Amino acid sequence: MKTPVETEVKISVPTAAGIRRKLHQLGFKIGTPRQREQNTVLDDAKGGLRANGLLLRVRLAGKTVLCTFKGPEAAGRIKKRVEREFEASNFDECVALFGGLGFQQTFYYEKFRTEFQRSGEPGHVTLDETPIGVFIELEGAPRWIASTSRELGFAPDDWINRSYAFLYFQWQAEMGGDATAMRFPKSKSKTK
Repeated sequence: MKTPVETEVKISVPTAAGIRRKLHQLGFKIGTPRQREQNTVLDDAKGGLRANGLLLRVRLAGKTVLCTFKGPEAAGRIKKRVEREFEASNFDECVALFGGLGFQQTFYYEKFRTEFQRSGEPGHVTLDETPIGVFIELEGAPRWIASTSRELGFAPDDWINRSYAFLYFQWQAEMGGDATAMRFPKSKSKTK
């Protein structure tokens, strides 16, 4: 069985509406409609997963619960790491199960995500609206990422290979805010 590897880059974009228009012009169609995601990052009491570049996350995306493990990142302009993921039936029970194994919530983040695809292509684009800005993620083979990035008007210098937690902690250090959660203000947390 081949080990699944996540291969992606993030790019900060000025507006969600602008990138939606550009994706539509380039023939991308919505694969997964816009939905709210709530993400709980878990770690042991000593922060052992994070210290070793690992991630354990439980995500509620619409009504779907996903449990995800990500391995250490390979060095390079494009983020590459082993990713194991499965669906669960109950978010709270999944978090409780990991809690029973010694993994507690260390960070929480939310976003609105829309996934776009173009027929016959080996990758997809996600549009992530977050409390710290709007980003796209290009996920697929490195060649596809590079050519799609160019089509969208971006260069490798625009690529970000950091996690949302890292970007939030960086933003939080500059702007202030809750160091354990990246949340929308209450009025913006409802799905449009």
